[in-house]
Amino acid sequence: MADRDFLLTLISNDPDETFRMGRIIGETLGEGAIVALVGELGAGKTSLTQGIARGLGVGEDYPITSPTFTLINEYPGRLKLVHLDVYRLSGSADLPDIGYEEYIFGKGVTVIEWAEKIYDVLPDESLFITMTYLDQTRRRIEISGGRAQVMQITSVLKDGGF
Repeated sequence: MADRDFLLTLISNDPDETFRMGRIIGETLGEGAIVALVGELGAGKTSLTQGIARGLGVGEDYPITSPTFTLINEYPGRLKLVHLDVYRLSGSADLPDIGYEEYIFGKGVTVIEWAEKIYDVLPDESLFITMTYLDQTRRRIEISGGRAQVMQITSVLKDGGF
């Protein structure tokens, strides 16, 4: 993961702000993007994913929920969103059972919750977002990846008021 040398740190003051950050990020993502989400239970990973989905043009008629039990949800939009939740996996050794390569290396955008469980199979060019619980409503959001990727996201988030 040598390409993860650029970092942007933000504070989200509430779930609506986390959603809005996600929407702005989703608007910038291109085909083949992989977003690796890391954070404890309740850190806001699903709220951020809901925003990413709306930024990708996934309609309001598609409720975005964490696929904890199904492992994978897919949603149509400007680009297809593949939402993986690997919480129940013991690690990347379990991935062949769900056909992950089709999703991680496929078309569309892939968002992976609990990505720390499968770091070893994620491409270096993945966008890594670590969410840390600060208090009841506030979260620290750290975005890391390659220089161009993080600079682009920094620019659009700044334009969006962050």
